[in-house]
Amino acid sequence: MTKIKGAEAFIETLRREGVRHIFGYPGGAVLDIFDVIMDVKDIKFILSRHEQGAVHAADGYARSSGRVGVCLVTSGPGATNTVTGIATAYMDSIPIVVFTGQVPTHLIGNDAFQEADVVGITRPCTKHNYLVKDVTDLPRIVKEAFYIARTGRPGPVLVDLPKDVMNATIKFQYPEDVSLQGYKPVYKGHAGQIKKLVDLVLKSKQPVIYAGGGVIHSNASEELRKFAHLTRIPVTTTLMGLGAFPSDDPLSLGMLGMHGTYRANMAVTYTDCLIAIGARFDDRVTGKIDEFAPKAKIVHVDIDPTSISKNVKVDIPVVGDCKLVLKDIIKALERRQEEVKELAKRLDTWHGRIEEWESKYPLRYNKGSKIKPEYVVEVLDKLTPEDTIVSTEVGQNQMWAAQFYKFRMPRLFLTSGGLGTMGYGFPAAIGAQVAFPRRTVVDIAGDGSIQMNIQELATAVQYGLPVKVIILNNSYLGMVRQWQGLFYKKRYSHTSLAVSPDFVKLADAYGARGILVEESSDVEDAIKEALKIKGPVLVDFHVDPEEDVYPMVPAGAPVSKMLLV
Repeated sequence: MTKIKGAEAFIETLRREGVRHIFGYPGGAVLDIFDVIMDVKDIKFILSRHEQGAVHAADGYARSSGRVGVCLVTSGPGATNTVTGIATAYMDSIPIVVFTGQVPTHLIGNDAFQEADVVGITRPCTKHNYLVKDVTDLPRIVKEAFYIARTGRPGPVLVDLPKDVMNATIKFQYPEDVSLQGYKPVYKGHAGQIKKLVDLVLKSKQPVIYAGGGVIHSNASEELRKFAHLTRIPVTTTLMGLGAFPSDDPLSLGMLGMHGTYRANMAVTYTDCLIAIGARFDDRVTGKIDEFAPKAKIVHVDIDPTSISKNVKVDIPVVGDCKLVLKDIIKALERRQEEVKELAKRLDTWHGRIEEWESKYPLRYNKGSKIKPEYVVEVLDKLTPEDTIVSTEVGQNQMWAAQFYKFRMPRLFLTSGGLGTMGYGFPAAIGAQVAFPRRTVVDIAGDGSIQMNIQELATAVQYGLPVKVIILNNSYLGMVRQWQGLFYKKRYSHTSLAVSPDFVKLADAYGARGILVEESSDVEDAIKEALKIKGPVLVDFHVDPEEDVYPMVPAGAPVSKMLLV
């Protein structure tokens, strides 16, 4: 068997894992790999303009496609620049594998040029990480990395590649399977626990399904819809779960939590049976935990046993994959059709109460002479195809997108939920556009957050990626300003962005297209024009600078105590 260099073996391992795209940035420690990449035809390398952007792009690629995203960067600052992107993926359970260059093994620990202990640095924010010390371990480690990233509760894995390991030679042989002692994710739910769950549901009078991102990760949206329609149980989703259940379905309550709908938060407050599926009871969802679903028996279905009863004590835990557990729940319900019919009929009163909440306090905003950001999102929803992929930055723009854009299918909404990373949306949109070159991809951004990774506009232009950026420009760090206005006596400390770039000129400087919109009457025409343009576009909407996101649950308050428009 002919020997090959470690760098060649590395690329072959990616090929065996079905990798089609790599996002990243070159540097000295990974030059041997990049020399091999130059001759590779079946894997495309996408050059970002910053390593953080590369990781977010790999993340957006993974969220939208369901495949593992891949990132490759150099050592030292190249590796440390990935940390925010890795932490973002970790908090939201996104399967990516990040490969970092490292100084030669004999220099590790010597404070060599561009050396950083990236394994130590990323240990708290990766599902697992590796330092490859011997080239013969490389194929096994890479295979394990992909396996760990995509199985169980997905997450990021980092593999550190010393330069001398990439130069060493190996008789390449890729392992056929993976066996990791102590890592055996449970996919099949316990039959006894599922029976208890079904018994509880069939006895309930005011049940609510609370669905999170785990439903999307396990491709269980179809099963969720079937479960809801079979029983007529209303469904609320987390921010990460948007699209897991069609937002325009009659059973949809919309999003719950800090900026959730009134009906969703009230339904959770008064439910007697809360069925949590693939959600983790985040503090932005629960509000004051002591008063979260106080009248309910709580069921929790999750593949990660450490998430169950971590934040909220549950009555019936079910460890397993959402898709498989939902299939078993549906089968059990179909064997008890008379009881299911009785439940569905009994829920008429519950649905009536929910309709009253919705009619009393629907999602709304006050019209005015200035452009309202909610209106921009509504028009965007009206004009874009049903399979449009929408990413967001973080802050008010994120919440308006979640509230006013209708997500009818999974994997169409890309946002940083757990970490709340400004600068996430644009590079994530680039990753999604790489995965789906023929789809419409839109990033809904704020004028503050878009500047965090605006340099990736060069990446979009270079690769002809027609991402559309909708900037809701209010000249503030909007969400922080909103909190200052409500809770800090309007002391607007360092949240004004009075000095910002001319985004039209900036787009032009990068070789893209910029459009300025200052009147409400021009909103629809501007979006239509942007969608027709084949390349990347920045549309700068000068929106009402004092518009706030409502409803809003103040920090520390129960979700039933909402501030309303």
